[in-house]
Amino acid sequence: MSGAQDDRLVQDVLAFRGGPVLVVGDLLLDRWITGSVDRISREAPAAVVQVHGHEDVPGGAANTAVNLAALGADVRIVGAVGTDEAGTTLLRLLADAGVDTTGVTRLSGRATTVKTRVSSAGQMLLRFDEGGAIDAAGAGRVARALPDVLPGSAAVLVCDYGLGVAGPTLREALGALQRSGPLVVDAHDLAPWAPLHPDAVTPNAAETVRLLGRPLGADRVRTATGAGDELRARTGAAGVVVTLDRDGTITHTGGEPTRTLAKPAPDANANGAGDTFAAALTLALAAGLDLHRAARFGQLAADVVVRSPGTSVCTAADLTASLHDGAHLLDHRSLVGALAAERAAGRRIVFTNGCFDVLHRGHTAYLKQARALGDVLVVAVNDDDSTRRLKGPGRPLNAVADRAGVVAELACVDYVTVFSTDTPIPLLETIEPDVYAKGGDYLPGMLAETPVVEAHGGEVRILDYVSPRSTGDLIARVRAAGDAR
Repeated sequence: MSGAQDDRLVQDVLAFRGGPVLVVGDLLLDRWITGSVDRISREAPAAVVQVHGHEDVPGGAANTAVNLAALGADVRIVGAVGTDEAGTTLLRLLADAGVDTTGVTRLSGRATTVKTRVSSAGQMLLRFDEGGAIDAAGAGRVARALPDVLPGSAAVLVCDYGLGVAGPTLREALGALQRSGPLVVDAHDLAPWAPLHPDAVTPNAAETVRLLGRPLGADRVRTATGAGDELRARTGAAGVVVTLDRDGTITHTGGEPTRTLAKPAPDANANGAGDTFAAALTLALAAGLDLHRAARFGQLAADVVVRSPGTSVCTAADLTASLHDGAHLLDHRSLVGALAAERAAGRRIVFTNGCFDVLHRGHTAYLKQARALGDVLVVAVNDDDSTRRLKGPGRPLNAVADRAGVVAELACVDYVTVFSTDTPIPLLETIEPDVYAKGGDYLPGMLAETPVVEAHGGEVRILDYVSPRSTGDLIARVRAAGDAR
């Protein structure tokens, strides 16, 4: 999608004022202890953390509910907490966020699930967990709360982390009740939910492996893209959105799959991003969007929360502001639609491509030159397999998600996409740019792409060659410096 299309998408969803979204599942309290580490203990080889702060935030299904509320949704939640201090704290945090907790059951004799993390300088050093799964009697009490809160719901989102709340009793109760909105299931084990035929499920990489019964392999995007029919059959779902963190998502609804690309972020910041994605996707479905567009909305929200450490939420204001921060990473289908809108607005499209394995001055110089040739710059980045074929063993040094993400951060770039062929000819035939810009010491007649570009009225422009700056030169210098030591 283009920036304008993303704007419209976000505004359409944020304007939704329908019935409440019901979140059902395992409620957790996330506790963060932050501090600095300046020494090692004399008692054991362990870091000594000088504590600077404590923070309690909702986790699990509770975090999902808070994310929905932060996006402006009316939210109800069904789950269980103990009668302990942690349970009281969690209920207060939910209420403060605007979540209706009348469907939450308090179970005496059962500790609220708490995950406590100790971190320093943004790096988690230790996590310890308290509490565990609820028993059958507790699960029955939770399930009996459903009939009072389900009616009128615009959507139901189940967050099943295997702690017993969303077990057989609740599945039976949910299946017996009449629902008016879509059912979305985010579960560690999706197979038991198949009889309910969810409208959408959101397995991550590990959950997808469990469903398929085999590893995704080195190219997990390709494997997940080709497994749509199998995933839909095994989950019983109308739609499956495979979430692959830094590699974005793949959405299957029975037709052509679509992909979103994620903006790269440190793995340490990924805590809770799946909750944010599921919340945003469910809100978009409640607002009437199809699953492919809902996945795009979910990706935009997840891209916001991974910028911050800890368990974070994406607010409506955060999401709106993020639309004007950096380029858009799109799959080919979305790119075609985005460029159609740009052309309708009278803008001149410039296209270029490359591996961009280690970004250097040569890259930035020629991308700035390319952007000056038109109004919109599209950069296509070779995927890992095509980079390996072009550059040889040992390349790329950086995975495509990181390479594409770095290019997307450049102010001169408007759209980034990924392609898998040795030349961009198939993509050029699809998007028909006004200008194809190529960096290096070429002549237009030397390029196989030239006839393709000129066939639809475009032109090929050769940009200034910046010598001796190339990724190969840079790698050679780094290796030479290492050998000299």
